[in-house]
Amino acid sequence: MKVQRDGRSFTVDVTADGEGVVSHAGAALLAETADRIGLTDALSKGLASMRERRGAHDPGRVVRDLVVMLASGGEHLCDLAAVREQEPLFGVVASDATAWRTVQAIARDPELMGVLRSSRRRAREGAWGAGAEPEGALFIDLDPTLIEAGSEKEGAAPTFKKGFGFHPMLAFLDRPEDPCGGEPLAGLLRPGNAGANTVADQIEVAEEALEQLPADVAAEAEIVLRFDSAGATHGLLGWAREGHIRFSVGFDLTEPVRKAIAAIPEQRWVSCLAQDGSPRENGQVVEATDLIDLKGWPEGSRLIVRRERPHPGAQLTFTDQDGHRFQAILTDREGEAVHLEREHRARAHCEDRIRCAKQMGLELLPFGGFQMNAVWVELVLIAQLLVAVTDVLLLRGELSGLEPKRLRYRALHTAGRLAFHARRATLRLERRWPWAEELAAAFARLRQLPAPAG
Repeated sequence: MKVQRDGRSFTVDVTADGEGVVSHAGAALLAETADRIGLTDALSKGLASMRERRGAHDPGRVVRDLVVMLASGGEHLCDLAAVREQEPLFGVVASDATAWRTVQAIARDPELMGVLRSSRRRAREGAWGAGAEPEGALFIDLDPTLIEAGSEKEGAAPTFKKGFGFHPMLAFLDRPEDPCGGEPLAGLLRPGNAGANTVADQIEVAEEALEQLPADVAAEAEIVLRFDSAGATHGLLGWAREGHIRFSVGFDLTEPVRKAIAAIPEQRWVSCLAQDGSPRENGQVVEATDLIDLKGWPEGSRLIVRRERPHPGAQLTFTDQDGHRFQAILTDREGEAVHLEREHRARAHCEDRIRCAKQMGLELLPFGGFQMNAVWVELVLIAQLLVAVTDVLLLRGELSGLEPKRLRYRALHTAGRLAFHARRATLRLERRWPWAEELAAAFARLRQLPAPAG
């Protein structure tokens, strides 16, 4: 390999005889964090019945290693080799065949699927107890997404975009300070022809999301369910009202809504707010509850409308008036309309979180069987939670708030050299690597986390 240095050209010989070098040093931060927040212990205890003999691999550790592999960019079980070949960092890692059998056994037993969810909740409780608990209202965002299938897989079906694959429904906990990560709460794998406004699926995912919240926090905080217009169903909002959960959902611009908008006096419109609370240059808000009949919707429902000028080149539609584009929100929350609209607009973070989930294995469901792919979705949710809480608890500066691909490039895939002396190992990072100091500081913070409760 020829390179240039100081204006001089020279040849670099490449050999495969190095020792003590690890290529995914930063990923060890995720593995140790999983241990510290109680995820590994919860998985090991919950899946103990799968362990046929004492010398066999711990199924909980197998799942943990799969989760670390997904967070590090793996897409197939065979990518577990990158973790397996770094035993000094991750310990003994199961073979691909053992990992496959573990996923298959979980897929066959609904109780074991429940263990994955309860372990994720236990990990969230541990992380929140260590300092990752969010402040203020808890916003739960629901949104479906399409996953294309490149082959005939069980449960795959034509999609509304004329593709072929799956249409899972997902739920995320909004973290305004971490728009790229967030915390996944629930996921339901569905065929590609499943509807976005299927009430039974919406309620199932929302109930699972609520179960993921630590009971003491959920009992005190305001819980708000957010969705786009697919969530404006009587079934979902009625369920939310019965559970004392607030809602904020998109509302279709039906003919009565358009007539109400046309009747709004110009002086009632007020400037929108940016996420930091400052006025936005483009966008105005008004409450139109008094101009439309909301009978049939939960008592106390309010209609809030936003208008804005489309960006240059955007195509206007028949619902646009006077060069403005309109969006409506149905909510039962209290407060000024301008603030409620700003908080609803933050639901756009959900799209970022879905994109991040697809960077951690959701983009490609690798198995032929539907239930095994459902297990894969659960593993993706655990991986995304692990990255999210690692970011909140340990990462600072230029390593904080990164999407998975950039986090891998800067930190997780950092190379290092393991030096052993007197029964102690030292992981040495390249001192000229721009993010070496920040990564080393994250490992130092990790050592300060409380040990998991027995």
